[in-house]
Amino acid sequence: MSAESGRVLRSRRVVTPTGEVPADVVIADGRITRVAPYGHVRAGAPGVGRIDDLGDLALMPGLVDTHVHVNEPGRTAWEGFASATRAAAAGGVTTLIDMPLNCVPPTVTVDALRAKQDAARGRVHVDVGFWGGAVPGNHGDLEPLYRAGVFGFKSFLSPSGVEEFPHLPQDQLDAVLAELARLDAPAVIHAESPEVLDTAPSFDGASYADFLASRPDAAETVAVTGLLAAARRTGARVHVLHVSSADVLPLLAAARADGIRVTAETCPHYLTLAAEDVRPGDTAFKCCPPIRSEANRDLLWKGLADGAFTAVVSDHSPCTADLKCLDDGDFARAWGGIAALQLGLSALWTEARRRGHSLGDVAAWTAAGPARLAGLHRKGAVAAGRDADLVAFDPDAEFVVDPGALHHRNPITPYAGRRLRGVVRTTWLRGEPVDIAGTPRGELLPRETV
Repeated sequence: MSAESGRVLRSRRVVTPTGEVPADVVIADGRITRVAPYGHVRAGAPGVGRIDDLGDLALMPGLVDTHVHVNEPGRTAWEGFASATRAAAAGGVTTLIDMPLNCVPPTVTVDALRAKQDAARGRVHVDVGFWGGAVPGNHGDLEPLYRAGVFGFKSFLSPSGVEEFPHLPQDQLDAVLAELARLDAPAVIHAESPEVLDTAPSFDGASYADFLASRPDAAETVAVTGLLAAARRTGARVHVLHVSSADVLPLLAAARADGIRVTAETCPHYLTLAAEDVRPGDTAFKCCPPIRSEANRDLLWKGLADGAFTAVVSDHSPCTADLKCLDDGDFARAWGGIAALQLGLSALWTEARRRGHSLGDVAAWTAAGPARLAGLHRKGAVAAGRDADLVAFDPDAEFVVDPGALHHRNPITPYAGRRLRGVVRTTWLRGEPVDIAGTPRGELLPRETV
């Protein structure tokens, strides 16, 4: 190793798996080689090309966001790999896993996966992997897709919102989960019950309360109850996506106590926003399942603190402005999805700090946990042997969200005008700063098999 081949990032606040410490993080060939005591590494020492002293900026692991809808190819007007990964890097996300729907074709065959990889190759500013989809009629494609490198399989238990990705009826769920159990592939599930949704009050117009009543807590609890029963019968690994209702938490706890292999995630918008915040017609807040009450939000935070969730991830699901129905504020017609990939770390830290949590907690929820979910053993921690995917984060700085400063393709967000705490100053991918205006250096990640 030449003296110019390595670098050191020095900070008084390095967020490691064992706590926040002053340290020198030594990097060579894109990996962290050691985390040394603060100030112990000297310029000009063997293998040290430069030392960057971050002072009191926190040095954190890059976020691993396992729930991002990039939508390319096919719906690139909604989002694309170049714009999504610029937003990711600006928000401290160094790895994302793309969801298999909202693109055309959806990622339900190996050919569709190859088309998506072709669309992404050479255009990503962070590392990108891919979920496959499990839908009616593609049972025979699951093993080939898994062998081709997808990280697992997404299914909806209720209509997805796009006709190319139909939901999985309950009578087909066991067969899919049995196949995924055979492959030992995780099933990541949008769990809302179509039967509950079909019998909930119908609505139209600008009332958020009416929209919320149309997607009651029972839609989640009934679907999760059925999913857990199927997981018990098949032995599959299941992961419940974007839990918004705290009523789900006792179900998950009981299932884990019974040995069912289940994990779950929630999202920054469920932890930082509340139904009481939503003005009539403000469809930037619409997502499915919905943002619920302040009291429910408090219970989600308690569950997070108690270890109920493996991950906090964005569920970044953007669309064009016309599909958000911003002109008439009709919640019934508006696309259901929150666009906030660039803001997740700051939004989460704003609320976590207020509630007494540490940067170490945030790193565990947004980096270590999602990396573990996806089996990305080289990601998610400031530790020797990991990829040097890192973030310099100023936890005390504040800013007001200006949609015009966001990098995702259609800068619509419920955080517009909000004051958030915590600013990403620099993002490193494998030890080199990410220049979102420069040549993309991200890699397409296959599933790790070790």
